[in-house]
Amino acid sequence: MITKMRRSSTLVGNTEKHVTVLLSSLLNFVPEVQGRWLDGTLGSGGYTSALLKAGAKSVVAIDRDPTVFQHLVELKKEYKERLTLVEGVFSDLEDYGSAFDGVVFDLGVSSMQLDSPHRGFSFMCEGPLDMRMSKKGQTAGFLVNSLGERDLSNLLFQYGEERFSKRIARAIVKRRTERPFETTTDLAKVIEASVPQKRSVKKHPATLSFQALRIAVNNELNELSKGLLAAEKVLRTNGLLIVVTFHSLEDRIVKKFFKIRSGNTPKPNRFAPEPTKRLGKPTFELLTKKAIGPTKCEVAFNRRSRSAKLRIGKRTSAPLPDFSEDSSFGEFGFKGKL
Repeated sequence: MITKMRRSSTLVGNTEKHVTVLLSSLLNFVPEVQGRWLDGTLGSGGYTSALLKAGAKSVVAIDRDPTVFQHLVELKKEYKERLTLVEGVFSDLEDYGSAFDGVVFDLGVSSMQLDSPHRGFSFMCEGPLDMRMSKKGQTAGFLVNSLGERDLSNLLFQYGEERFSKRIARAIVKRRTERPFETTTDLAKVIEASVPQKRSVKKHPATLSFQALRIAVNNELNELSKGLLAAEKVLRTNGLLIVVTFHSLEDRIVKKFFKIRSGNTPKPNRFAPEPTKRLGKPTFELLTKKAIGPTKCEVAFNRRSRSAKLRIGKRTSAPLPDFSEDSSFGEFGFKGKL
């Protein structure tokens, strides 16, 4: 999700939108789009528009960010009853219908969010430490100014895989005794000053910390885990689950989910029962044995795509496992106080 910067954008109608990542690769796997689809990450409408143009009978398009819908008025006018717009989250996926022919998740923060300083997602320009996609709940500023040093360090390490999490947390706690953090650039400067100067120049020193805060604020990894389980329930036989990830934490969850649900889980030891007996028949057939990445041309045209990975599974006719609510394949709960 996090390295979708700087943003390539294009104009569709009168709306500036980010370039939809791996769209051509997706359509190569789905040469004949038909039936009912669910777009779990509406954003600027890239996948939704493409699916409708390709022949989908209807699309239910969901987003937790209430501001996205004001940019999609023309899209709704064009497709009318074929397009249903819903403000919602992954964990409520079952509330939006069933027997879908396809479910698409294009994960991460959108270019529209990054390009809005007042949303506080980017350290590239000054804005409040917000980062709430739904504009509800605790802000990033609240976490930065209230978490203890240990909890803050754990958060940065778990959700950002930040190797200098202890240094950064120590520097944040020390500075906030003087005055609280209020802006993105203020936080970014403190983070930058707290890490070694020889750190890789490929990304800004604050990148991983901002990723971690955003994930925590929006409960993104838990929502993803629940969304995958819900998609498994709402897909009809031969329906497709299509997921585009942007960083290792997301992709690890998706990869493990497909591995378990396609029956490719090894026995933990020689005394354990066979996986087929423990898990039942596979609920998915993998169409992408390995993740599909962007082409060189796509990366050259759209830098946002460089870390993207596409995975696709086809729903089998097998019933759901008895423990379908289990999310041991990748639910991330922060071990601290938020």
